[in-house]
Amino acid sequence: MADFSWDDLHFFLAVARDGQLSRAARRLGTSHVTVSRRIDRLERALKLRLFERNPRGYEPTAAGRRLIETAERMEEAALRIPVDQSSTWGQSRPLRLAVPEGFGTFFSTRLLPEFTLRFPLISLELMTMTQILSLSRREAELSVTLDPLTSGPYRSEKMVNYTLHIFASREYLRQNTMIRSRDDLPGHRFIGYIEEMIVAPGLDYLGEIHPAIRPVIKSSSIFNQLAATRSGLGLCVLPHYIANRHSDLQIVLPDQVRLQRSYWMTCHRDIRHMRRESAVIGFLTDSLREREAILNRPGPPAEPAPAAPPGAEP
Repeated sequence: MADFSWDDLHFFLAVARDGQLSRAARRLGTSHVTVSRRIDRLERALKLRLFERNPRGYEPTAAGRRLIETAERMEEAALRIPVDQSSTWGQSRPLRLAVPEGFGTFFSTRLLPEFTLRFPLISLELMTMTQILSLSRREAELSVTLDPLTSGPYRSEKMVNYTLHIFASREYLRQNTMIRSRDDLPGHRFIGYIEEMIVAPGLDYLGEIHPAIRPVIKSSSIFNQLAATRSGLGLCVLPHYIANRHSDLQIVLPDQVRLQRSYWMTCHRDIRHMRRESAVIGFLTDSLREREAILNRPGPPAEPAPAAPPGAEP
């Protein structure tokens, strides 16, 4: 144990959270060579293999996972010690937040200014998801998801509901046959997602509205869908908080089709109770619930998404 340094645990936690030497090095403000050397030294001192090295990065072994719990308790204790904000411990540290594309714009315009004031020592990396994110590779510390994860070492907590409607441009509605009921919808052009690229079950809503609807224009980007809708190319299911900002769009069958979805906060269980991450989760949840009226259109009860599987937290 002669070579053991408590500071090595700081490097150990960074690699455990990020899954890659390069990301851990960037988080710590050092080189990946230094991080690798510290991990090797800690393993020799403890006479334990803490990580499995593979092409995907560094994954904690059973011994590594046990050490995470101990190291985090030590880190929490250290964070409670008052420090000089001008010291290196008071320097900005990165935190990567992965968000759906539409939510990212809402966050940047409505929540980011307050976030930067509340967390001046967090260097936020906002990652927009247009494909499935690998939480197992620690591509982000926190992830706003459309569906909860109920398997693996993850924790999902519901933050807020939002509503969606069918929208069309006023020009499209003037030029095409009137829509009086759901049964009229299959006779119209629809804009939607590419089926095999739907990243969350909650985005697969056309069949929920009517089984005969088939999109003729498809895009993995909600903003491409919005642009196509505004250009009069068809009908599209869009979140109320995104579409209602455009006066050229009109809700179709507002009293007959009103869907409800939720935003969930998902992260590894081993970081949920870290002080910094816990504070960010609390800020996002409280901020979204304060703005629930913006995210939802008043009206009759919305059609909820399929029930969350057991294990997700309401």
